Amino acid sequence: MLYVPLLCMNKKIVVSGIRSTGDLHLGNYFGAIQNYLTMQEDYQCYFFIADYHSLTTHPDASLLRPNVYKVLAEYLACGLDPNKVVLFAQSDMVQIPELYLLLNTLSYVGELEKVPTFKEKVRSNPDNVNAALLTYPVLMAADILIHRADFVPVGKDQEQHLEMARNFAGRFNNRYGCNLFPEPQVFRSRQDTIKIMSLDGEGKMSKSENINATIYLNDTDEVIRKKIMKAKTDQGPTEPNTPMPDYIQNLFTLLKASGSEAYSHFLDHYNGCTIRYGDMKKQLTEDLIRFINPIRTQADEIRNNAPLMQKVLREGAEKAMPSANQTIKEARRAMGINYYS
Repeated sequence: MLYVPLLCMNKKIVVSGIRSTGDLHLGNYFGAIQNYLTMQEDYQCYFFIADYHSLTTHPDASLLRPNVYKVLAEYLACGLDPNKVVLFAQSDMVQIPELYLLLNTLSYVGELEKVPTFKEKVRSNPDNVNAALLTYPVLMAADILIHRADFVPVGKDQEQHLEMARNFAGRFNNRYGCNLFPEPQVFRSRQDTIKIMSLDGEGKMSKSENINATIYLNDTDEVIRKKIMKAKTDQGPTEPNTPMPDYIQNLFTLLKASGSEAYSHFLDHYNGCTIRYGDMKKQLTEDLIRFINPIRTQADEIRNNAPLMQKVLREGAEKAMPSANQTIKEARRAMGINYYS
């Protein structure tokens, strides 16, 4: 039996998950993981790999194991510490699908059909409109409520799902006359969340939309170089201090986020109408290679160490289990599902 240290009960609880589909990219790092590294110092964090969620759009179960390992390896390589946070696979918590079932009795088809992400998935993949896709927000609510989260770090596109989780929590408490579930709030970082756009200027950087306009954490140096050199630019400003188009601002954002010492230099040249985007791209390429290379290298080493990853997931599941068990026990008691006492 593995020794499972007691979790710190006087810290606020944060819950967050990422689907085990696609490769993590700079948008994931600067938009989420960078904040996770701060959270792990100050909060009781439950970070999970959402393999059940991935089945709603990627039903090939043979990909689950390698994809879960890939995400876990990159999480660890980025600096998440399993001694500070609870890292686990969603499918290791049997209590989640049980709570998912209970919450489904409190959700309505009409409200689920109106969720924008569901409509988008139906449009993009009309041949795979399964029931789990429809009830995706209910499973997400179960993920959050199973640990009775105080905060959930989500982007704007996920805030409606969190609002629905609050609604389900309130409905359960009202229907069964209890105060079991808190209403989780959006986690507000003490620093501004960095939003990374696609290099083609079309929306945010994505796992799947345009792989040639996305910088992944496992991209090789040469791939990074090619992608940056093809990034969208323009002819440059013709008047001093001209507001930047989004796609130009994005290059400056990446330059600053990567820790480049040349940020101020190129900003001065932009404001002075002397910017040479070719030089800026070369500098950005070198800075991103310097930033990504150690993450990629360490992730490769971890991914080739299956015993280590299995140990992290196993111990993470054991740490998460008491919280999940207690929630289900109290939910059953509130509902009267306790026929032996």
